[in-house]
Amino acid sequence: MTKAATPPVTKRLRVAFLLADRFTLSAFANFVDVLRLAADEADHSRPILCDWVVLSDTLESIRSSCGVRVQPDTRLRQAGRYDYIVVVGGLIGDSAALNGATQDFLLKQAEAGVPLVGLCTGVFILQRAGLLKGYRCCVSWFHHQDFLDQFEAESPISDQIFVVDRDRLTCSGGHGAAHLAAFLVQRHVGQSAAIKSLNIMMIDDAMSGEKPQPSHNSAKRATDALVKRAVLRMQQHLEMPKTVDELARALDVGRRTLERRFLADLHQTPTKVYLDLRLERALQRLRATDASITEVALACGFCDGPHLSRTLKAERGVTPSEYRKAQAGHSEAGEDLPAVGVLLRNYT
Repeated sequence: MTKAATPPVTKRLRVAFLLADRFTLSAFANFVDVLRLAADEADHSRPILCDWVVLSDTLESIRSSCGVRVQPDTRLRQAGRYDYIVVVGGLIGDSAALNGATQDFLLKQAEAGVPLVGLCTGVFILQRAGLLKGYRCCVSWFHHQDFLDQFEAESPISDQIFVVDRDRLTCSGGHGAAHLAAFLVQRHVGQSAAIKSLNIMMIDDAMSGEKPQPSHNSAKRATDALVKRAVLRMQQHLEMPKTVDELARALDVGRRTLERRFLADLHQTPTKVYLDLRLERALQRLRATDASITEVALACGFCDGPHLSRTLKAERGVTPSEYRKAQAGHSEAGEDLPAVGVLLRNYT
């Protein structure tokens, strides 16, 4: 009796990557490694349950921002059918990050209803191509102002690691790319495959999209997820500060809840934390730029130069002019200003 042949395993998740010139290698590597580890048993890397390709109109290698090059394996004209097209962005300011043929392919895929994913600054590429009109999108807090500078009518989300809005998925980059990939693996392959991939990559738990992005030291001091998101929003609106009520509404909580969580986590009110963030930014601008005190004040949410001077004197014991004079004196001596650490009081 002839033994029946084992039927081939149907791939559950097919992903194609479009890499911008000088793309972010970490975002690409984190995303594709989750697919690789979910596609097979252990880490044998066979594309059994998942499949992935790097597309290009030529087979010339594509350089990443760190200089490492990736070799595409499929030409655009030979592209198959994919569950997702993932665009991995490059350096800010590279307006021609994708060439004409690749942009045309992306537009046709969108017209055909293929879901699009923007990793890191890939969201800039999708936005520039008009493919995020009417969609919520995620941008790294680090590039939030860059996004507004280029697309001033838009309101990106910069306090979550990724955002899923119908057939558009956008991610802040970094390890967030791994969590977005795990989200897709869980959707198409299964939860166990997603968890396995992350664990092998030494990531303990899968994070949902609404988890707050890691930020610079100020946000890292918070441990409460709601407080982290609130601090990130504060950092994004230093020039035109939001009221505590506006922050609470944006986070879908009551003002009293937000204030209670701040007091429990940071031992200070949202108002005080917000003021500290604006003063930190003002001191940084006073150190690093030649902008006038009025310009610094307006850029940090103060009414004018005297307003900044009064507030800085009351909170830090020094005026902007005194601070600059002291900073200049220590710079001439080749020293860092010892008072900086005192002036930048932590709110933890």
